[in-house]
Amino acid sequence: MSNGAQALVKTLADAGIELCFTNPGTSEMHFVAALDGEPRLRAVLTLFEGVATGAADGYARMADKPAATLLHLGCGLGNGLANLHNARKAQVPIVNIVGDHATWHVKYDAQLQSDIETVARNVSPGFVRSARTTATLCVDAVEAIAAAQAHPPQVATLILPADVSWGEGGEPSAPPVLAPAPCADAATLAAIADVVRSGAPTAFLLGGRALREPGLVAAARIAARHGVKLFAEVFPTRMQRGAGLPPVERIAYLAEMAGVQLAPYRHLVLVGAKSPVSFFAYPGKPSDLVPDGCTVHTLAGSAQDAEASLDALVTLLDAQHSEAQRQVAQRPVRPRGRLSAPKLCKAVGHLLPEGAILIDEAITSGLMLGAMTQGAPRHDLLTLTGGAIGQALPNAIGAALACPRRPVVALVGDGAAMYTIQALWTLAREQLDVTAIICNNAAYSVLNVELDRVGTQAGGPKARAQLELGGAPLDFARLAQGMGVHAVRVDSAEDLCKALDYAFAQRGPHLIDAIIPEALAGTRRKLLPWLLRSLPKLPAPLAQALKRKIAP
Repeated sequence: MSNGAQALVKTLADAGIELCFTNPGTSEMHFVAALDGEPRLRAVLTLFEGVATGAADGYARMADKPAATLLHLGCGLGNGLANLHNARKAQVPIVNIVGDHATWHVKYDAQLQSDIETVARNVSPGFVRSARTTATLCVDAVEAIAAAQAHPPQVATLILPADVSWGEGGEPSAPPVLAPAPCADAATLAAIADVVRSGAPTAFLLGGRALREPGLVAAARIAARHGVKLFAEVFPTRMQRGAGLPPVERIAYLAEMAGVQLAPYRHLVLVGAKSPVSFFAYPGKPSDLVPDGCTVHTLAGSAQDAEASLDALVTLLDAQHSEAQRQVAQRPVRPRGRLSAPKLCKAVGHLLPEGAILIDEAITSGLMLGAMTQGAPRHDLLTLTGGAIGQALPNAIGAALACPRRPVVALVGDGAAMYTIQALWTLAREQLDVTAIICNNAAYSVLNVELDRVGTQAGGPKARAQLELGGAPLDFARLAQGMGVHAVRVDSAEDLCKALDYAFAQRGPHLIDAIIPEALAGTRRKLLPWLLRSLPKLPAPLAQALKRKIAP
């Protein structure tokens, strides 16, 4: 007779779950033991729960199905919350399994006792359940799996008490039957078609699966036939781009620049995306980025099939034979001289391999990354959907396991890298084909910019010290080597290109510690808040030119 853990592991495997990212403790030992009896479920150990949850996120983005996590009690869940937050915002499926004390032990309020359900609802609002009996555990698990793969996908949290796990009489349950996402209805399609045909300046804002090749091509056919503008979300979950694919302009992170992008349009059509809002609130500035006089329409919400809805709209607009604009193949020249953030982005664009998965958490150092890689060979771009830093290195683990034949390149700021630096150990242990590039500028550079944007007085030495990483220099090459990852430190463009050539030629994990100055420092940092305040008052062509100069 199976115990609960054995039945649960079989239920997960029967439902097509192939990976479990783990950081277990005492309460989860029966689940750990059950893993040996299920060859279809691979277990990947991480040294921090934020790595486990971020890896599950990266896997789901590339595999289009959930992995499981195994976390230890409420404290372990708390450690993994930031990357579960990013996964929730990315709307990707994760089956988040959290161990708990035995049901009869809870009343003793032991040292690690906590209210796991309350913590979980922050990142898993659509499904949190505590299994109560071994007999019903696998029914709970199937419902969690189904919830994770609902429309839209979500983080589904199943809390697993120790006695439910070790109890006898566990019975595996059959996999859930998943319904397809619905297409936009006829009335919505007709209304959007009327907007497009009206000739009024119209933009489409694409998100979710609308940023995969089928959706991009359909949207580009409409753009070619009717002159609409195509935008992508500021931080897309997964965006396919590069030579041969339709180019799409991303909405800028800085609200003032996003306002410049959206100002010309009287209609904004959402396709798998939310209506754009400012990342933060700022004194005297609007949070809603939709310009006055612009009407927002929804072709496909997050619970609908964006690709099918775009295809139906193409037919209705007689655009199926229109030639979609395609990005021409072009790479920047090989950079030379002292390394800088733009030269780092240029090197990536010059050398990015065919079919790469590019993960961008470079923050300010990656301002030029989009422009420098737009004509590179086709690749997938994963970004910081929820804004909680520490995503890139764990995402790289999951993406590499989902697509083992594709190279993964992760750009990450030095501050962000330290949030989940333990990911390097898992990269080495699993021998994953990941090249991590650390943008080492010894600062939380974006916060130096934000210090001015929120209207504070000029920061004094105590304030500035909270935003700088100097004083105790971080040597990421040595940190990586100490965890078994091949690593080099570079400060010239020539050495960076040499290191990238080597990393792309040798499978396995590599880290490049790139020493660069801040991309926004000195006069540029001082001028930026003034320029941003000035943008709404400038003539549109000048404002647009300045936006492209600062953040192409």
